[in-house]
Amino acid sequence: MNHFIQLFILYLSHIKSLQHQNMSKGIQEQKLGILGGGQLGRMLIQSALDFNIDAKILDPDPDAPCKSLVADFVVGKLTDFDTVYNFGKNCDLITIEIENVNTDALKKLQKEGVKVFPQPNVVELIKDKRIQKQFYLDHNIPTAEFILTENKLEVMANKGFLPAVNKLGTEGYDGRGVQIIRTADDLEKAFDAPGLLEKLIDFETEISVIVARNEKGEVTSFPAVELKYHPEANLVEYLFSPANITKETEEEAQRVAKSVINKLEMVGLLAVEMFVTKDQKILVNEVAPRPHNSGHQTIEANYTSQYEQHLRAIFNLPLGNTEMILPSAMVNLLGEEGYTGIAKYEGLEEVMSLRGTHVHLYGKKNTKPFRKMGHVTVRGEDVGQLKNTVDFVKNTLKIKA
Repeated sequence: MNHFIQLFILYLSHIKSLQHQNMSKGIQEQKLGILGGGQLGRMLIQSALDFNIDAKILDPDPDAPCKSLVADFVVGKLTDFDTVYNFGKNCDLITIEIENVNTDALKKLQKEGVKVFPQPNVVELIKDKRIQKQFYLDHNIPTAEFILTENKLEVMANKGFLPAVNKLGTEGYDGRGVQIIRTADDLEKAFDAPGLLEKLIDFETEISVIVARNEKGEVTSFPAVELKYHPEANLVEYLFSPANITKETEEEAQRVAKSVINKLEMVGLLAVEMFVTKDQKILVNEVAPRPHNSGHQTIEANYTSQYEQHLRAIFNLPLGNTEMILPSAMVNLLGEEGYTGIAKYEGLEEVMSLRGTHVHLYGKKNTKPFRKMGHVTVRGEDVGQLKNTVDFVKNTLKIKA
């Protein structure tokens, strides 16, 4: 037999052996590697502690929020092939808390028997909004009309498509990489980089449905939440759960979210952000293949949190009960405008004294305008009172320097 073929057969046998070893290990015996050590990774680790899951973190920031929660914290660039590959070699399973990671390294690790969820090809697809939108179009997933553009000149050449939203293809997050272009006068704000022009939707409300899928193909989803965005920062300021939508709209949103994760054949947790139009149609805006800002309230307000559900999905465990225990709201704690430096929290005691509130701080030493420093979950039977409490939190708890 050809020597090369013999080596190849031995290689395949080795990979199969590694995969079998991983399958036979209990979750407490597996090393979980997480790419990203921000607040999402922090809350994921807090949930992993309940199951005695041993996690290690890779993050470029030596003072990332996760640093104090794990014994194995590695400082390194998430987009560097060698850094990600060397980090992952000693892991049984790898997951992410941010999409901007080196997927080539993850593909190699996957070939060598390390489980990677969400799968590298899914991360690759989602982290480029251009490819993501084309996927919706190709798979009959309802979304806003769009045009792919390569540079600022191409955006300016499509003024007949306005009003529209200009989005960067990659590296946009938390409101960055998004410009609303209503008229020809706004075209100067267009990005001079590959992106897309998306029709500006006259929507009634924005919602999010978080859906999970394990390797067995089991799928569950959380009730839709209603998102309220900060007018300047273009990121979620607060949300309400459940969303104030009709039963029929809720059912359609659930159907669409499950359709997206099934068509991606993704394993893990997927946040599906959607517009509800004035005529009650559902349009997918964007997705995130990881725990998400629109699911923080599930920690206190649902039987299973989004973080536990993500762990259940990637470890191929039975998915948890997603039902609400109580209606809830979540308020993002953002750094105040005009303040940069060591964070000081004003009004914290007043908010903590309110019945049904739970404050989460993310361990970030320094604040800056609109930086996510924490969140507050509010629970209660009376939805009207929830709204009053949200206003109190927004007006009372201030993060300055």
